[in-house]
Formats: sequence, structure tokens, C-alpha cells
Amino acid sequence: MGKKIIPIIFILLLIMGINVHNPVLAAGNSNEDMTRAEVYVNQAIDLASKGDLSGAGKAYDQFNKTWRQIEEGIKADSATAYRDIESNMGKVVYALTIKKQDQVLVALKDLKAVNDKFASGGYPKEAGFKEEDITLDEFIMLLQETKKEVKEQNQHDALEGIKKASDSWLSVEGVVVAQSATVYSDSERDLVTIQAMLSDNPPNYKEANKTIDNMINYLTPLANKSQYTYWDAAMILIREGLEALLVVIALMSFVKKSGEGKGKAWIWSGVLSGLGVSVILAIIVKFIISSGAFGNNNALIGGWTGVFAAVMLLYMSYWLHSQSNIADWNRYIREKSQTALTTGKLISLGVLAFLAVFREGTETVLFYIGMASQIKLQSLLIGFLIGAAILGILAYLMVYVGLKLPLRPFFMVSSIIVFYLCIKFTGMGIHSLQLAGLIPTTNSVSIPSIDFFALYPSWESTIPQMILVLGALLIILFKNIKSKKLITSTNNNI
Repeated sequence: MGKKIIPIIFILLLIMGINVHNPVLAAGNSNEDMTRAEVYVNQAIDLASKGDLSGAGKAYDQFNKTWRQIEEGIKADSATAYRDIESNMGKVVYALTIKKQDQVLVALKDLKAVNDKFASGGYPKEAGFKEEDITLDEFIMLLQETKKEVKEQNQHDALEGIKKASDSWLSVEGVVVAQSATVYSDSERDLVTIQAMLSDNPPNYKEANKTIDNMINYLTPLANKSQYTYWDAAMILIREGLEALLVVIALMSFVKKSGEGKGKAWIWSGVLSGLGVSVILAIIVKFIISSGAFGNNNALIGGWTGVFAAVMLLYMSYWLHSQSNIADWNRYIREKSQTALTTGKLISLGVLAFLAVFREGTETVLFYIGMASQIKLQSLLIGFLIGAAILGILAYLMVYVGLKLPLRPFFMVSSIIVFYLCIKFTGMGIHSLQLAGLIPTTNSVSIPSIDFFALYPSWESTIPQMILVLGALLIILFKNIKSKKLITSTNNNI
């Protein structure tokens, strides 16, 4: 029984481990923490007044490092103070970037003033910091503000703006995907592309401005819609559930073909765990920490689960392909004493089902929560039931057709489907990690954007997909050569 909770433990560890790279100081008095941190601001002011901007920059960097360790305490005490300090820190970074002594001094003194105000208790105590979800109109305004910074070629503030938009994307993506899957995919692609353009050295302001303009143009018509139908709700479940369904059905068909009854229990355990954790996490995000505050972590979770699932799908695809020879399959059954799957493979089936359902399930639930205020409850429920019914029919047809296929075509078709999902999950996973800022992005106009394969115009996500395809072709070629040699050798012996 304990083994069946492996998927849940795995994902909880993953979620808890996401922010281990950002240590936080032990809880203490945030006013005293700020007083200690401000020593570095005073050093920076002293050095800047002497004309040593390089030294001032290094001193400010020390303040910034300390700030990252104490900011949670300040954020919990006063949201207003937190925002004022962050805003003035941005001004300091910009002033140091353009290397103008007078502006550096002004920015540092302004930062010192808000720090002093907080340390002396000048900011009122608040109930903590909670970023509110934003509307699509407000999201478009974020893009417009970022565009303004891009036009002024203010790299730091432009980057901060597009990162804020990326973090806020979770608040509005449900509204977008309910109306257009294409616009949803384009938006996620362009958010990553703009960050890469602004991070370049030198920044590509011209293309960044053009891409932001394009985003504003295709998102604006969607912001005008205030009511959704049951079909909008149904399409969300169909679109988001199809990839997970393909994985689960491929696994179910496989265990039925192998005659391994225990495999079904593991798969259903993974499916139900994935659904349960998805709902729990989505509710926590929506009603406790908000979509806006969770935006970056959502991309990290989606990215890592996508990558892990892709690795497991790659193995599954290779294994299915290797069993497409009937003689090999019969020999495998005999070696396992009529037990088609080892315990390790049974566990992996459950984990893979969990990852596939969890990755798609969390977004689906968040989409529904996001559009709940703009659709009648009756329409939402009807749409959900229609989507579930369509997925159920597709599942039945897939299983029925799969069981009717002879062994060799079954394994060949299954391996192709699973390999396709491996390629798509790889692209989606890496792209999500790029959206979170964990992996850099190198854009290329020579790479097309193809949603069906989750192909994005960046080398970091495309190269692994190309390696997978090339590796698969080499394996097939090697097996064909080996098979021909075996046939030739057999004929010669005869």
C-alpha cells in the first residue's frame, strides 16, 4: 500500500524543492534585518560620492544579496514598504547601468530613505503581502508599460516588466485558452521570446517592441469577451486532457495486451493521485497564495514534470518498439514466467500516469477556476460533462482498436504514439523552464513554431527534440541492418 503513494510523495518533494536555490534567513526582527543590510547602501553612497562607481556597484550587490534573504520578512510586515524598496532598487540598478554619478547618488539616497523609514517603523503594519490575480485588461496594461520601457531602451525595467507579466500569466491563461488555443500557445511562446530579446547583449529592442505589439494586438479582442458558453468549458477539458489521455490509454492497452492485471491498479492509482493533487494544488493557488504569486513556480512544476515524463516516455517507447517482434515478445513472456511486467515497471507505469495527469490536470483546474466568474455555473458543469463524455468515447475507441490489433502492429503503433508524446513533453517541459527563467533562450528565425509537436523557435528546446528524432532513426536503422544480417545468415545456413 505504501508504494502506491510514491507519486504523491514525489510531487510534494518536487514542489517543496523548487525554491531551494533561494535561501531565506531565519525568522527574526525585519526592522533589525534592514538596519544590518543598510550598511552596504551606506558604503555604496560613500564610494559613489568619491566617484568610485565600480566599488559602489559591488557594495550595492552585497545589499541586493542580503535583501533576497530578508525580503520575505519585510513583505510579511508591509506590502507597501516591500514595493517601495523594490522600486528604488530598480532605479539604483538603472543608474549604475548608465554610469552617471549624480543619478547613482540620487537613486542610492532614495533607497536609503525608504530603508530608514521601514527600519524606524515608518510604514504601517499590514496583514502580509498577497499579490492579487489580475484581469486580461490589466495584463495587457503590463505589456503596454513594458513596451514603454523598451522604447526608452531601459533594459532593467523592461526585463522586470516582462518577468512580471510572465508571473501574472497564470491569472489570465484560463480566459485566453477558453477562446483560442492558438493565441494561448503564441502568448507562452512570445513571453519567452521577449525575455530572450531583452536579455541579449546588446538587447534587441526593435524585435522586442514588435513582438510586444503583436501580443497586445492578438490579446486585446479576447479581453472584450465577458461571458463564456458550455462549449468553451468543454473545449478546455478536451484540449488539455487529450495528451494525458493518450498516455493513460497507451499504458492501459499495453497491460491488457500483456495480461498483467496488477498494471491496471498502478495506472489507476497514478491517475487518481494526479487528479487529486491537481485539484488540491489549484485550490491552494487560487484561494491561499493567488495565481499571480504562484506564476513562476507553476512554470517550474510544469517544466520539471514535463521533462521527467518525457524521459519515462522515451524509455517506454523504446521498450514497446523492442517488443514489436513476436518472437522477442514470446521469449520475454517465457523469461518472466508468464508475468509480463516486473515490479519496477509496474511502479513506473503508475508514476508516468501520475505525471501526465498532474501536468495537464493542474492547468485544467486553474483554467476552470479562472473562467468561473465569467460563465454560468450550469454552463460550466454542462461543458465539463460534455468534455468528459467526448474524452470517454475517445478512450473507449482507442482501447477497442488497440486490442483488435495484432501484436506487431499494436506495439509499433503504441511506440510511435508514445514517442510523439515524448517529443511534445520535451518541448513543453523545456519551454516551461524557459518561461520560469531557469533555462536561457536563444531565439532563431529559422526554427518554425509548430504547436502539434510543441516546437518553439529556440535552440534550447529544439536541439533535444532533434536529438530524440535522430536517435530514434539511428536505432531503427541499426535494427533493420541487424535483422537483414540475421535473415541472410539464416538463409546461408539453410
